[in-house]
Amino acid sequence: MSISFKDLIFLLLFSVFFSCTVQIKISTDKEGDQTKDGIKIIVENTKLKTYKGWWVYGEGQHIFKDQQTLKEYDLEFLNENMEELRILYLAVCEMEYFPMECNMIGHLESDTLIVADFEITYIQGCGE
Repeated sequence: MSISFKDLIFLLLFSVFFSCTVQIKISTDKEGDQTKDGIKIIVENTKLKTYKGWWVYGEGQHIFKDQQTLKEYDLEFLNENMEELRILYLAVCEMEYFPMECNMIGHLESDTLIVADFEITYIQGCGE
């Protein structure tokens, strides 16, 4: 079985495309000039990484404490309904501000962890 040059190029482009995540932001903020409406498009190449630590929810705010650096980050979930996440957190932890050990898969943007997916690994304080 031989692979043609065209198929080889397609395979390489396909693998490169799916090895990175591209995030596109569109902002319609007016910066400086109040007479013109502007659209700013920023394309970022963001690589997903797994962060291990603790998810804490309280008073409407989701935060994550990274196990490796012990830094705290605000959480922003890309593909999740925030009300359903609140219900899930309270169903698992049974109260606010109770740390839930988990793996967050996403990327950092300043003080915010943008979460594409997550996995609950252990509920701290429970002997189960």
